[in-house]
Amino acid sequence: MGKGAFWMAMSRWLGGIVCAGLILSGCAQIGPFPMVSAATPQPAPTWTPTPLAPASAAGLAVAQIDAAGLDIAERRVIDVYDRVAPSVVNVTTQVLRRGFFFDIVPEEGAGSGFVLDQAGHVLTNFHVIEGAQQIEVTLDNEQTFPAEVVGKDPRSDLAVLKIEAPAELLPPVELGESATLRVGQRAIVIGNPFGQFSRTLTTGVVSALDRTLEGQDGRPISGVIQTDAAINRGNSGGPLLDSSGRVIGINTAIFSPSGTNAGVGFAVPVDTIKRVLPELMEFGRFRHPYVGIRYAYGITPGLAESLNLPVDAGLLLVQLDRNSPLDRAGAQGAQKEAILGNRRVYIGGDILTAIDGMPIVSVEQLQLLQEQQQIGDEVTVSLLSDGNPLEVVVALTEEPTR
Repeated sequence: MGKGAFWMAMSRWLGGIVCAGLILSGCAQIGPFPMVSAATPQPAPTWTPTPLAPASAAGLAVAQIDAAGLDIAERRVIDVYDRVAPSVVNVTTQVLRRGFFFDIVPEEGAGSGFVLDQAGHVLTNFHVIEGAQQIEVTLDNEQTFPAEVVGKDPRSDLAVLKIEAPAELLPPVELGESATLRVGQRAIVIGNPFGQFSRTLTTGVVSALDRTLEGQDGRPISGVIQTDAAINRGNSGGPLLDSSGRVIGINTAIFSPSGTNAGVGFAVPVDTIKRVLPELMEFGRFRHPYVGIRYAYGITPGLAESLNLPVDAGLLLVQLDRNSPLDRAGAQGAQKEAILGNRRVYIGGDILTAIDGMPIVSVEQLQLLQEQQQIGDEVTVSLLSDGNPLEVVVALTEEPTR
């Protein structure tokens, strides 16, 4: 081989080595290639966290981690639990049931409750203690005391118990308010699921507001709070708390095909508790105000057409309680009966169309409106009597126990 051919071959060989180096480097670095010995390991890569940006003008808070590795949200929940858990009690009951062979069989039940004051008053659900022959309350220190019922209201599913215990063992909760709640707020539950996992904490959010729930007497409870914080059997009567540890509701029911938590729980709002509580403590019951209607039909366009009524909305009065406000004002219930399809209906009564100018379209709406009033409040009731408009002013009285 001549010298020219030799140097041409060497040039092609060196060029191939340079190109191969560029391909293997992935073109991540352009420039001289340092020589690295295969026997010397490269230092392990280090990760430097990106500094958090300062709080924006919108007010987004910077997460602060303490020495224990807890952030602000965790510390807040822990603080709520530490302060409120000692106020949460376990309520156990003994109910006598009739067995298959008509013998009397004692049956135990369990729920939750929370301390209202150092005098020993405890709030729980009515359905927790309904029909109980014996009630016991177990405090945070595992001491158990017999309890008596001071007051109960099936409609709002509330009951007040009283125990004789030292005041130092009875740290009361703080009642907040529910009128200002917002969907998305943190919701904290402390209770005794299944009656055996004492003072269990679960968290979630306020999922919805102003739900309507059927009370223990079949009447509606308004303003109910919906939450996805885990609630199971045994949590009934325990507190629903905000992130400051204030009670915003009392856990009452769950929606679940299986009977266990499905992420849809309901709590009677604390504003209802604060409205009902004073009368439960004073009278042993809550005096539900009403205008005097015992039974009425909610008018629909179809019913109005079938009965030839002058309006297609309102309440067709069927029965008034004797000596009730509307009865004393001269309103009339049904005067006769008729067959409509395959059912018997009672007709001829006055039609209630509005209260204080607010149109009334259903019995449920009337009941909720009455619950917002107090005994003795005066309301203007708009009626149609024999097709003629009539307004009467009545003072609400206590609805009798059915």
